[in-house]
Amino acid sequence: MSSVPDWVLISLIAALIALLLLTLFGLAVYSGLLTEVEVRAGPPPIRGVVLAYKFRVGPYDESGNLYTESVSLAPKLVSIGVYYDNPMKVPVEFCRYIVGSILSEGDEKPLPDHVRIFRKHGFKFCVLPEVNHAVMATFPYTTPFSIQLATTRVHPALERYVKERKLCAHPYVEIYKGDKIIFMCPLSRQDDFYVPEMKELLRKERGEPAPPETTDSELDPLLLEEQLSLELVSEKQEEKESETTQQKEQTDSEKSPSESGASASSFEELDLDGQASAAKSQPDNQMTWSKMPETWDKESPEE
Repeated sequence: MSSVPDWVLISLIAALIALLLLTLFGLAVYSGLLTEVEVRAGPPPIRGVVLAYKFRVGPYDESGNLYTESVSLAPKLVSIGVYYDNPMKVPVEFCRYIVGSILSEGDEKPLPDHVRIFRKHGFKFCVLPEVNHAVMATFPYTTPFSIQLATTRVHPALERYVKERKLCAHPYVEIYKGDKIIFMCPLSRQDDFYVPEMKELLRKERGEPAPPETTDSELDPLLLEEQLSLELVSEKQEEKESETTQQKEQTDSEKSPSESGASASSFEELDLDGQASAAKSQPDNQMTWSKMPETWDKESPEE
């Protein structure tokens, strides 16, 4: 048998390498390699949101585990990350960030099932306010490789935009919504984007006194926790009452007509008594930070 000529093997290897490179290039293009990054300022595409989050200190590269965890708990929810430090100026092991999922937006209320499952897995809750102006950019989110491309292309573009216009824009927010990644840096109400854990670290760094334990702010995370807890308790009570009513109705259907009529009359009286009792028992009815981390480039506030 005659052996295959060397030039044939070399040609075959070269063709395979070319095919592999072409495939990788096609994947990179599909992931957003050639996408033009357009940075602009204006109203962001999301309104005020309630989110479940976990706070971490360490390299941003490790945030992927938190994204995976939050998505596994509620795959249909939008993922979000807030990054407080500039890794070009702060050692990566000291960078601070949060990652989680958006439970509701605008006037919507979080679903109790979502609140329950995230609380069970150690997530906390906070509110990010609605802002009128932010520095923004979007990038395709078609493959996991899109995240790496976005990090290397979008963040530098955002920093240049902020520096050139001497804006006060922080922190950096990433929102994974459908087939795109939304990057935004709020130009107002930045204090409200800092979760309690981050504010406590900043307070200790500056040697500032502890803030008051109580606050009337509607956006206070502690009040939010209490509100969500009350909603869960109320939901459980409604479920129990519904089950009890169903059981009684099933029992009534098995009784004679006369017994059912008597029972219905008793239920009407109970309902009236319950409403009267509920009516009687019904009651009559920011922490702000002078400075933010000096890690992002902030020249002067937005006019």
